[in-house]
Amino acid sequence: MGLITNARAEFHASLRQKLFVLDEGGKPSNADKKQPNSTAIARHLAQTLAVKEGPALSPQAAGGEFEALTTLYLQKTFLELGALRPGDWEVHHVKSRSGVSIAQYEQYSHLGLIEKAAEDRPEIRALLGLNYNIASDVVISRRPEADSAINAAMALVDSVTANRASLRASSHSKPSLHACISCKWTMRSDRAQNARSEALNLIRSRRGRVPHIVVLTAEPTPSRLASLALGTGDIDCVYHIALPELEAAVENIAHHKQRDLLKLMIEQQRLKDVADLPLDLAI
Repeated sequence: MGLITNARAEFHASLRQKLFVLDEGGKPSNADKKQPNSTAIARHLAQTLAVKEGPALSPQAAGGEFEALTTLYLQKTFLELGALRPGDWEVHHVKSRSGVSIAQYEQYSHLGLIEKAAEDRPEIRALLGLNYNIASDVVISRRPEADSAINAAMALVDSVTANRASLRASSHSKPSLHACISCKWTMRSDRAQNARSEALNLIRSRRGRVPHIVVLTAEPTPSRLASLALGTGDIDCVYHIALPELEAAVENIAHHKQRDLLKLMIEQQRLKDVADLPLDLAI
């Protein structure tokens, strides 16, 4: 068994401990209990993943737990892809209360200068709408490399050229923002659409490469998944905690329109499994 396959199984086992559970009536914690279709698909998915009855977390606690488990999963997988994506990487859980200023990353460092210039000018802050805290739940960054590391195999750089390259620690001290992962346990509210707004802010505000911008979810309903997955230009892709299992559930439970919609998202590379995520982030 490959590392990613094992990590996926461990991820599911961790979800079953207190996040993905059944209530006393047998309804899963990722289902919209007011929607029979959502409940039926989620129940089939829960059965496939051997989900047990247990107390459900509050929405806020569930969100934090999902973020923490996703962080751990990516630390176990993405950080092991050094042969494919060498570098000095960090996978960081952005807790809602702490926040992470986007200006601490190389592509967005100029925003810190703007914020500092407007520090004592509330009218300018109001005009620009300055709020540079990252809303994503998990971020991956890469620290710049010392010339000794770049030249480890052969002399690639010197003091003559390439002195503005973001990869060189001699030129830049701030890490590059590589990926932003938004964790949405479900998509039952308009808050899930915040991922689009954040993506557009990241795209418009950067000087340099756009980071990967993805969403990971346990939402069981294809129509709600489509609200984020379909379309291009903002979010790279939506990932599901158990896509093959979801496919089987939708095939057995859902109306043909829901089945066709799920098939479309998968065929168009707009919806993938959590196992695909670390490898896609290595591109």
